[in-house]
Amino acid sequence: MKTTQFTLITLTVSVILFLCGHVHQNISFANNEQPNFDASKASDRVDFENDLIPIFTKFGCNAGACHGSAAGRGEFKLSLFGGNPKADYKAIVRQLAGRRINLMHPEESLVILKPTAQTSHGGGQVLNDNSEGARLLRNWIQQGASYETLRRLERVEISPQKQVITNLENPIQLQAKAYFSDATTEDVTRWTVFTPEDNSAVEIDVSTAVAKLHRRGRHIILARYLTEVVPIEFIAPLNEAPLQNTYDKGEMPIVPESAGTSIDTEILKLLSTLRLPVSSAADDGIFLRRVTLDLTGRIPTPDAVTAFLTDPNTNKRETLVGTLLQSDAFNAYWTLQLAKLLRIGAEERNTQGAFVYHQWLSEQIREGVGYDQMARSVILATGDSHEVGPANFYRTVEGPREQAEFMSELFMGARLRCANCHNHPLDKWTQDDYHGLAAIFAKIESDQIVKVKPSGEVIHPATREKAVPRIPGNRFLPADVADGRADLVAWLTGQDNPYFAEAIVNRLWKAMMGRGLVEPVDDFRATNPATHPELLTELADDFVANGYDLRHALRRIALSESYARSANTLPQNATDDRFYSHALQKPLEPEVLADAISDVLGVPDAYGNEPEGTRAVSLFNPNTESEALDILGRCGRETSCESATEVTDGLQRKLHLFNGDLLNARIGVPGSRLDKLVSDGKSPMEILKAFYLAALSRHPTETEQQFWEQHIDVGASADSQRAVLEDMVWSLLTCNEFVTNH
Repeated sequence: MKTTQFTLITLTVSVILFLCGHVHQNISFANNEQPNFDASKASDRVDFENDLIPIFTKFGCNAGACHGSAAGRGEFKLSLFGGNPKADYKAIVRQLAGRRINLMHPEESLVILKPTAQTSHGGGQVLNDNSEGARLLRNWIQQGASYETLRRLERVEISPQKQVITNLENPIQLQAKAYFSDATTEDVTRWTVFTPEDNSAVEIDVSTAVAKLHRRGRHIILARYLTEVVPIEFIAPLNEAPLQNTYDKGEMPIVPESAGTSIDTEILKLLSTLRLPVSSAADDGIFLRRVTLDLTGRIPTPDAVTAFLTDPNTNKRETLVGTLLQSDAFNAYWTLQLAKLLRIGAEERNTQGAFVYHQWLSEQIREGVGYDQMARSVILATGDSHEVGPANFYRTVEGPREQAEFMSELFMGARLRCANCHNHPLDKWTQDDYHGLAAIFAKIESDQIVKVKPSGEVIHPATREKAVPRIPGNRFLPADVADGRADLVAWLTGQDNPYFAEAIVNRLWKAMMGRGLVEPVDDFRATNPATHPELLTELADDFVANGYDLRHALRRIALSESYARSANTLPQNATDDRFYSHALQKPLEPEVLADAISDVLGVPDAYGNEPEGTRAVSLFNPNTESEALDILGRCGRETSCESATEVTDGLQRKLHLFNGDLLNARIGVPGSRLDKLVSDGKSPMEILKAFYLAALSRHPTETEQQFWEQHIDVGASADSQRAVLEDMVWSLLTCNEFVTNH
């Protein structure tokens, strides 16, 4: 009887303690007996947040492929990578009628039986019953399965965090040290998850944290402990032999003695580390075509090519860049570039709004308004969107959450959308940041008349209450704030903002160089480091110091030696696609290619109801009727035109260029360039040279001229050679040299 009474009393106490979520050590029990846990000192107590969450992360329990997925697994859901420890505690201790925890018999708790595979577990065995992780779980349950956080993680240091590896055979021992709020430190290497960006390039022994590189290059490893994710960078020189001062054949220096700009200094510094030689400088013809396309979206005219090539002025490149930056063509082309970023014209039923928005943007470019002022204008805009261009910023996407995602990608280069359902797994953004920013935009009514709506709100999915307006990663605003946009824009465009300037200069760099210092350009985070972080910081600081002037930043890039390199590779740098040892070839954008085809053929294309002669780069509406732009793969701007799904050089485009009416229907029609040259009595070889200048901005090489002389009867009239000349024009407009900027 006494035994039965004791059992009932014990069970009753256990249930009460379980419902309270913890066990107090000063509870008295019948017969002076204690439940099965160790009444150890506070310093020996298991800290749920700091001791157990790392176990779940280390063994993948809270990963997206397991219980950390949006729906969880097997009716058991944990927060992704332990982003919400309190929710995890509730799921383990309170849910499933408390069956996951057995205070009387800790070793029979499901939270131990499942991962040790002592009972059926969909994930198989992830813990050894005698492992440290299993012992910590048992000790925690023996101590009462309480939620205790004895200290707060302040930072994690990884060593080595950045290292040059010259010998691939040498293993690299990784180490992680955690620093806590109570001034203690701990080696947490065993609980840190090291994940290579490329598993085929880097192998990591999870039991010893030893890394080994399998190939040369720049490799990123992510180290995760609790909420901290730290990038590790290993650089293995791409060539085994150190660079010499000159090429073996005595040509140009591999690393010039003095770099032309700070841009070149940073680029050459990394190239030297990687042992990558630089290609030679591009000649004047290539530079002229490249920079004219990059700054104006046009190929240079034959007259411009001839004038530039014969100009003896040693400063002619600087003069050219200055002229291009002040041209109407620059205004039109960079209006297009920013219109794509702003997704102007994405809403088909708002044609009038798109028109005034585009006109406003064009005026900003023409007047040289600072990029910070442009951002302030669109974020703070109100009024009739058919009259106030910037007000259409709030008619671009549907809803405040989408507006928060759009704004953060555009002006911060950050994918805040990853923090909608859970804290960002690879960045510092939280659900509070995401829904707090959405709460700011919820107070804007986005009908034709854009105005403040103080009653607007969004519901925070974690709290099921109204989200409190918040500046992302910075601070909450008063819950009753009527319009938080002024605080938002003041923070965003402040000179110490770590995102705003870097996000736009990175995009300018990509437009000129073919690849961003951070890729993708809308995915800035510590775990996606820039290839040249010091250069990115310097470019951003200089951009801010010069009034957020787009032309200033573009001029700096255009006049650097790094920009002016040839696209021709050397055997030692042929595989380089991100370190700028040579120029990268860039497919011409659909609008630019369409205009280039029209310019070379001398036959303008038709765009909807627009006047004849309208250029594709000047269209404000991305949905303007145009078969050519559809074929060439234009972006409709419903989503970001920077996304990986954008294809500007697909199969359809190639087929139409090779065998469609896009070219064939216009090459030799009356009034075309070819027709006029033939009518003017030009010889076949004169026509050949004219088209080389018009299409490729250069004269034919000796080899090319000999080739065409074998196919063209140079002694016959051009009129009798029309078919061959049309084939010649077709071949120029479909060759890689024409459809790319190189």
